Amino acid sequence: MSVKFYNDNAESFFNNTVNADMSSTYNIFEENLSDKTGEILDLGCGSGRDAKHFIDAGFKVTALDLSPILAAKASEYIGQEVIVANMKDLDFSDKFIGIWACASLLHLTEDEVLETLKRCHKALKKDGTMYVSFKYGETNFEKDGRIFTCFTRDKFLNLIEGLDFYYRATFETGDVRPGRENEKWLNVILKKK
Repeated sequence: MSVKFYNDNAESFFNNTVNADMSSTYNIFEENLSDKTGEILDLGCGSGRDAKHFIDAGFKVTALDLSPILAAKASEYIGQEVIVANMKDLDFSDKFIGIWACASLLHLTEDEVLETLKRCHKALKKDGTMYVSFKYGETNFEKDGRIFTCFTRDKFLNLIEGLDFYYRATFETGDVRPGRENEKWLNVILKKK
């Protein structure tokens, strides 16, 4: 299971991701927020890099991660508690202006991605914004005990066809971690109807 990888490699994962520059993606997400004063959920917060950015930008943030070891490191980094929980069990209603799921839903199966997106929809306020990212491609794979569910734009839009989200944008980016620029990511912005 993916959580074992993150528990076993928490230190190196934290160090490899905490300083990655996500500023251009933050800008796109924040431009799509209908309310600039509400609360953001960082779903699968990892090192806490993104939660810290949103806190520093003046947002209230709830951060969640499945790995207790990584969550402890992220808590220390962002200066507030990170909830240790499984995103598949997400149970909020009408709470967040935005949900940020950067490279976190990709460890779920396609069915689990769909079910988790339904839970995210419920957790968002009306007109709430969701950001998700996946490794770009048609073919899912497994590496180091982690599954990776990959999407192209069309494959993702087909998956969410029945959900009450407005599709706002997709864009492709290279990996922002040094030495991994050739790895491509699909980034998606959705709005709750």
